[in-house]
Amino acid sequence: MIITDIKTHVLSAPLEQPFAFSQGWVHQRTAMLVEVNTEDGLIGWGESINHGLQPPQVAQAVVEYALKPLLIGRSVFDHEVLWEEMYNHTRPYGQKGAALFGIAAIDIALWDLFGKALGQPIHRLMGGAFRREIRPYATGFYRRKDGCYPEDIVEEALRHQANGYRAMKIKTGFGVDSDIRDMRAVREAVGDDVQLMMDANCAYNVPAARRILMELEDTRVHFFEEPLSPENRHGYRELKGVSRTYVAAGENEYTKFGYRELISEGALDIIQPDLGAAGGFTECRKIAALAQAWHVPLIPHVWGTGIGLAAAVQFIATLPPQPLSLNPDEPILEYDQSAHPFRQELIGGEFALNARGYVEVPDKPGLGIEIDRDVIDRYRL
Repeated sequence: MIITDIKTHVLSAPLEQPFAFSQGWVHQRTAMLVEVNTEDGLIGWGESINHGLQPPQVAQAVVEYALKPLLIGRSVFDHEVLWEEMYNHTRPYGQKGAALFGIAAIDIALWDLFGKALGQPIHRLMGGAFRREIRPYATGFYRRKDGCYPEDIVEEALRHQANGYRAMKIKTGFGVDSDIRDMRAVREAVGDDVQLMMDANCAYNVPAARRILMELEDTRVHFFEEPLSPENRHGYRELKGVSRTYVAAGENEYTKFGYRELISEGALDIIQPDLGAAGGFTECRKIAALAQAWHVPLIPHVWGTGIGLAAAVQFIATLPPQPLSLNPDEPILEYDQSAHPFRQELIGGEFALNARGYVEVPDKPGLGIEIDRDVIDRYRL
């Protein structure tokens, strides 16, 4: 199955109500999609991560000018060879960041094609599914102008709970006292049966993060995501073990090389690679192997359109529990609930929660989704 063309699609939609996290204000939702065409007429789809403040054209340029010329005329089934060539070709100006975003998007599309060619879902091509359904957690809780806090956060938590979510991650990083107040208010509102996490998006230094962890000991927060900047590995080692709350990070780390250091140094309780950033399926399965070797749980970071979400569902299905046991602590799915005009529309609908409040793993070929080109045309930048 020979690659004949690679197309990129940059989508953008302004938000009626911008929202903020600890690093700034998000005024639009964007996406950089990759479409890989083959001589057989099959099409594979991939997506790079697009952070709230990230210009999607950066990853698009990597694909168009650096990666596409390497792949035309090559076989989809050589995805391992293609990944290594893409990485080595971009090493002088890549290794992390936007170059990996482009590689990741292409790799996801190649696996989608791999599955379509063989009539199998990606999870089966990766060795099978440890689970047929995945427990999701609702991500959201961003700040809005003229918002009232913690009342607005509590209202959102109760809405997610009513919609079937039994786990949710609260945006923090808005100040130590504010974060402590918000987390306590949400715990009181949702009760003890909901698993709570918090995400500061690198807002703090070690003393501030330590205070938050210690003050919230009685709130039973499952994990604290990105309390520190990704460069501060020594700080992460200091925080780990301060409280019963797990310390998690990794959406800003890339490839097996970056995770080799992060894991072997024992810096985190949970690692969080994003398929659309860390290198796609080909590389993230190697990161997962490293994590398994060091007995570190892996919970992927997910933030994008339905393509990225579908990729995460396929990947999580293949992750063995750490450790495998009678009642294991299973990996969970980050399900963004913040405003996104075309997230579900792009794939013709959402991943709905079943009666148990879980997301079921699709058994259709490839990613298991269909792309609506009308949506691409409507939101094309």
